[in-house]
Order: sequence, then structure tokens, then C-alpha cells
Amino acid sequence: MVIDRQRFFAEIRDNPFPERLSARQVEGTELVLNEFEARAPGGDLRQLAYILATAFHETAQTMQPVRETLAASDDAAIRILDRAFATGRLGQVRTPYWRRDADGKSWLGRGLVQLTHKRNYQTMSDVIGVDLVAQPERALEPQVSAAILIEGMLRGSFTGRRLSQYFDASRADWEGARAIINGNDRAALLAGYGRAFHAALT
Repeated sequence: MVIDRQRFFAEIRDNPFPERLSARQVEGTELVLNEFEARAPGGDLRQLAYILATAFHETAQTMQPVRETLAASDDAAIRILDRAFATGRLGQVRTPYWRRDADGKSWLGRGLVQLTHKRNYQTMSDVIGVDLVAQPERALEPQVSAAILIEGMLRGSFTGRRLSQYFDASRADWEGARAIINGNDRAALLAGYGRAFHAALT
């Protein structure tokens, strides 16, 4: 896999990024490129493009690991989520998973892809070999977060759906691939981001 990175960054500066790239956005994007090349040498560039699109969307375009709600601390994120839950703005949520458990840990979303619920932290601990149950905040470490994002999407660790089900020799299902993370939520939007990243990669 050979990516012309100079051309790639010139292209994404126009689409999907809005005209400019900060040093932090470049740094986060480079990390995902490097981790994909290391973990999936010779991998499908459409799959890489969709991974980049997912990180772009899930981090509010920052390409840096973030907490759910983009809060600066767990306590702040918990307060925001509690208010949203109380006013009915999280209709799809039955149990407030973000509230601290008996050990004082919160299983709110963290990372380049929003890892939530203790069972998912355990699953990804087993996949990447980092104990996220003992220290869930490690999902905010850039290298750890990139591993979660890439391995989770390649293996189908989040929803049971994996990238190879949507991108193979016979098809490229840019909208359907959203099921790897979150059903069909904003599937067309993510598809557009994915195609833009793919155009820049190729």
C-alpha cells in the first residue's frame, strides 16, 4: 500500500475538511493512516477511507480522541448526558450507561469512535491487549484509540458487522457500512465523507 500523503492531505483540505487543516487534525489523521498500514498491510483503501470517515464524524472533525458530548471531563460529560436524558433527548437510551458504577467508573463514550458500555470496553480490552476495564480513560489515548477504531471495524467488534461485509471485490456499500457502528444513523452523510477520503487516497 503506497499513499501519496502530500496529495492526500491537499485533497482532504478541500473535502471533507472545510478549507484548512490544523496541526492536530493532521496528527490524528496520520495516526490512523499509520495504524491501518501496520495492522492491515495491503488493506482495501475503501475500508481505510470508511475508517477515516468514522473518526471524522465521531470526533466532530477534530481527528483526536474525545469524550461523548466533547466535554473536558467525565463529570462534565455525565452532567450533560443526565440533562439530555431527563428532558427526553436520548429517546433511544433505556439505561443511563454513563453514570458511575459501584467502582466509580463511567462507561460513557470515549475515543476516535465512541466506545460505550462496560461490555464493549471489555471486548476491546481483549482485542487490543489493553485493560480498558481497569482504566477506561485509556480509550482517550491516541494510540489506544486508533487501535480500538481500526481493529473494532475490521473485526466487527462493535455490532457484529465488519468492513469486509461492505467492501470486497464485488461491492462497495458506503451507506450500509454505517451498521458497523450505529445502524443507519446519518448513513448518507458518512458515505459522503468516506467517498471523499477514498478519492483523496486514490
